[in-house]
Amino acid sequence: MDNSSPIWSPNETQIFDSKMMQFARWASNKWDRSLTNSDELHAWSIDQLEEFWDSVWDFCGVVGEKGERIVANPGKMPGTQFFPDARFNFAENLLKKSGSETAMIFRGEDKERASINWDELHALVSKFQQALISEGVGKGDRVAAMMPNMIETIAAMLAVSSIGAIWSSCSPDFGTKGVLDRFGQIEPKVFFACDGYWYNGKRIEIAEKLSEIVPGLKTKTVIIPYLGIASNVADKLPNTVSLDTFIGSFEAKPISFVPLPFDYPLYIVFSSGTTGIPKCIVHSQGGILMMHLKEHQLHYGLSEGDRFFYFSTCGWMMWNWLASGLASGVTLMLYDGSPFAPDGNVLFDYAAEEKFTFFGTSAKFIDAVRNAGLNPAKTHDLSAVRVITSTGSPLAPENYDFVYSHISPDVHLASISGGTDIAACFVGGDPTKPVYKGEIQASGLGMATEVWNDEGEPVQLEKGELVCVKPFPSMPISFWNDPDGSKYHDAYFARFDNIWCHGDFAEWTEHGGMIIHGRSDATLNPGGVRIGTAEIYNQVEQLTEVDEALCIGQSWDHDVRVILFVKLASGVTLDEALIKTIKQKIRTGASPRHVPAKIIAVADIPRTKSGKITELAVRDIVHGRQVKNQEALANPEALALFENLAELA
Repeated sequence: MDNSSPIWSPNETQIFDSKMMQFARWASNKWDRSLTNSDELHAWSIDQLEEFWDSVWDFCGVVGEKGERIVANPGKMPGTQFFPDARFNFAENLLKKSGSETAMIFRGEDKERASINWDELHALVSKFQQALISEGVGKGDRVAAMMPNMIETIAAMLAVSSIGAIWSSCSPDFGTKGVLDRFGQIEPKVFFACDGYWYNGKRIEIAEKLSEIVPGLKTKTVIIPYLGIASNVADKLPNTVSLDTFIGSFEAKPISFVPLPFDYPLYIVFSSGTTGIPKCIVHSQGGILMMHLKEHQLHYGLSEGDRFFYFSTCGWMMWNWLASGLASGVTLMLYDGSPFAPDGNVLFDYAAEEKFTFFGTSAKFIDAVRNAGLNPAKTHDLSAVRVITSTGSPLAPENYDFVYSHISPDVHLASISGGTDIAACFVGGDPTKPVYKGEIQASGLGMATEVWNDEGEPVQLEKGELVCVKPFPSMPISFWNDPDGSKYHDAYFARFDNIWCHGDFAEWTEHGGMIIHGRSDATLNPGGVRIGTAEIYNQVEQLTEVDEALCIGQSWDHDVRVILFVKLASGVTLDEALIKTIKQKIRTGASPRHVPAKIIAVADIPRTKSGKITELAVRDIVHGRQVKNQEALANPEALALFENLAELA
């Protein structure tokens, strides 16, 4: 891969006008410092945590009482407190705008369309708030939702957070066990669910599934209409009402916002749960607000007038990231359903018609668009799109080329990486720097991100563990039902004391960017050499014969051998010639060490609900171990394809 030249660079005007550099000039004046570029800005942001986060609060216009102290116990992870004297409300910050401008637009495939302005949103949140209070919901209570990514979902979340209750959500395609495994742990006082949803053009009713979930949760349930049968569904379930019944008797009035501490619980989000019952990760209202304001505004320039889209379900933390866009006064562009229904142009149709300025998606979607032979740059007017971001898995180098050649020739393409654990990003886009294909541009402001070797030493230009060596606001408050904090500590701080170890296998580049090579717990280790699975995928998935691949290390003959599973394109057979082609592609594009010992064709690749391939689950199956929680998978039936491969010859 020739990466000596950038694939895109901002011009001087774009750099100067970027919100990141506006912030740098503002902070320079405030603190009498000289912050002339993003490298100087980043160094200051991690060396002077108090100055930086104090500046983010003021520059981004947080509504509330900041208090005297900015950072307490700064050398302790976990244990650092940000803004320990602050009092404010997350929902108030997302609802500080009013008027007749559009707050949200929703599309459900090609079946449903809706919009709401700011005044209407305030009115809807008010009715939700009054109804929740009438049910006795207050500070610290949990409210859960199994909902599509639609307007009512965000309005309900805002009402919940306005009164100091805690929100948790998943998407309606979750199975009964998946829902109960999650929400059963947190015992919600109210449960919101839809009457059904659309996916891939199909109308999917969920009354039967709800008949098992609702009795299991033993709580008040509210059915929100999407298919138009909410009342019918509600009538058949215990302690259940339709949304009309729940909020219908309340008149809109000014919303009351409960002032809360910075580290007060806002969300409970869940790990994927493919290796056991999902972990309940508790995030704070202050950590979420500050990190998302920083990322949205400084890294991607969001401001009033922008139209902000991220393809996500309510079971992925990118939904929480998207919702926070309201705090910057943008119009949220919501979508629910398949990104390929009725065809692969549906999201580009939406983007062109509604003039998206920010288009967020997954690496898998970009790859699927490329494999489908689409050329949105020729078929759609995407000139309003200023930023395209990709996350969920590493974006392959050839897909950087594809974005610029087939989607938009002049766009800031930012691969970003963080996780549910922090509900934010360690590394991502920098609007002042060039884009090099295959690389994430830079560490996030305020994030002391490093790559460490096994001895706990920082390294450059070699692979190692992604760590963060200083505290940041969106470290989880706790795990639910982890009274002594041991599970939380063991998840992130067991390997390196007082250092956040994220579990990604990463490498800094000569340009100061980063390459994520996959999860470190899925890293291959043949002959004692550590190999990232993404390095193999980047080569294999360039071949038109291969739709998708999954790689694991199998214990074999007192060592580890690499096994590559491939899902082939329609009509393609894995014969000796294709095996030779795949191995040669990996050998020349990566290295001889990356060449798998065996290549096996499978009909499907198992994925989580958020679209990530499940290497660990397949590794367990191949080694004859039981996968404890198949409900976490979008296509659990795919695991059966690997069950007879435990004795690979």
